[in-house]
Amino acid sequence: MTAGIERWMPRDPVALAITGASGAPYAVRLLQALVMLRIPTWLIVSGHGWRLLQTESDIANLSALRAHAEVGGVAGSFDEVVRVFDDTDRGAAPASGSARSSGMVVCPCSMGTVSAIAHGTSRSLVERAADVALKERRKLILVPRETPLSLIHLENLTAVTRAGAVVIPAAPGFYHRPTDIADLVDFIVARILDQLGIEHTIGRRWGEEPG
Repeated sequence: MTAGIERWMPRDPVALAITGASGAPYAVRLLQALVMLRIPTWLIVSGHGWRLLQTESDIANLSALRAHAEVGGVAGSFDEVVRVFDDTDRGAAPASGSARSSGMVVCPCSMGTVSAIAHGTSRSLVERAADVALKERRKLILVPRETPLSLIHLENLTAVTRAGAVVIPAAPGFYHRPTDIADLVDFIVARILDQLGIEHTIGRRWGEEPG
């Protein structure tokens, strides 16, 4: 089992969407954590999300993503807990409020996706699933990565926050004295898992001594 990850009991699925904003390592690490913790996961990768995974992590297809998610774990664990949906299938389970879930994370979340969620356009399964999370009053976590932010970006982020979403910018802290990129990635992934109410031991919290 990968260091910093403990087993967690099954629960209603967490929807994880990967869109085209920069930040593929966050998405891959989060997916790895969910698989290792045995959290049932609905995975939706947009077309731009696949391009992002290829560009930033050399992940060209589902088989490669599966291999990355199972690093340090048991072969086949991905298929046991992850159900993959096509972003064009707006009739899939994540699009329905009657399909129970533990919430949704969009990581990374492009500003185009933020805008669609803020205005309820629901043009894809990612956008519809986020719309469902808001209307059902479920946890919706958006992890945007953009700089600088325009007034339009700020207004859309404000709108989704007012609607009930939690915005976790991909902006890691440094008080834990990171020594490599993985430490920075874990900082954000740990905050996401905290928001989902998932117990974990990823990273080091404020005041904790180095392990």
